Amino acid sequence: MTKFRFIILCLIMFSAALAGCVEKNHFENNRKTVDQPPVPANKPSPDTMKSVIHLQNGTRIQVVSNPETIPVLVNKRNKLPDHYKPTDLIYPDIPFTFKEKIEKRKLRAAAAAAIEKLFAGANQDGVKLLGVSAYRSHEVQASLFNHYVKSDGYEAAKTYSAVPGTSEHETGLAIDVTGGDGKCAAEECFEGTGEAVWLQNHAAEYGFIIRYPKGKDAITGYQYEPWHLRYVGRKIAAEIMQSGITLEEYNNTTPVNN
Repeated sequence: MTKFRFIILCLIMFSAALAGCVEKNHFENNRKTVDQPPVPANKPSPDTMKSVIHLQNGTRIQVVSNPETIPVLVNKRNKLPDHYKPTDLIYPDIPFTFKEKIEKRKLRAAAAAAIEKLFAGANQDGVKLLGVSAYRSHEVQASLFNHYVKSDGYEAAKTYSAVPGTSEHETGLAIDVTGGDGKCAAEECFEGTGEAVWLQNHAAEYGFIIRYPKGKDAITGYQYEPWHLRYVGRKIAAEIMQSGITLEEYNNTTPVNN
């Protein structure tokens, strides 16, 4: 081999080795990128991401961290986590205004047992009750609220219907009821009826409160609904109903204003 050819061969081998090193370094850099993605400099902590969101009207709303607890506060300022669904929904053995065995008959187990006792107690006192609507999924609540918005506009709709995620019905702990004749179901004419009076006087004995009392709309954010029962447990219910306060006042939270 001549000296010239030897130099050429060395140059070829050096070039091949250099190309291999470059390729290896490129591979290692790419692998690190896949295995250990860079962390954004301003990435919020998980707690920050879960704490507060903003509704379209600019209202700050807290995402509740304890949706499974019985006395959980859900209102226009306290929202259930996205995609939340109670895990212990069952069908209580009570009559409804409809015959179909569908989802809006369901309640969480503790509330279901309590509403059965409430209906039985009312019946013993000669008061006939019917269920109207209990659990609603997020999707059903969204459809219902959007219907009201189309009918009456957003501002009017939110005075009597909940923005999806903020409805008590989504907790599985609330139920609307009416009299045994099925009339005045979730309507203003239910006020003052014998059934409404009985509920006002006896609901707490079974762990329920009238969730939206009369004259408290500036605190709860909703107009009076004598038909809307919310299960919170007997101890808390007794304190709330005897004191004539709301769940917001019991929790000493900021009043909800429309």
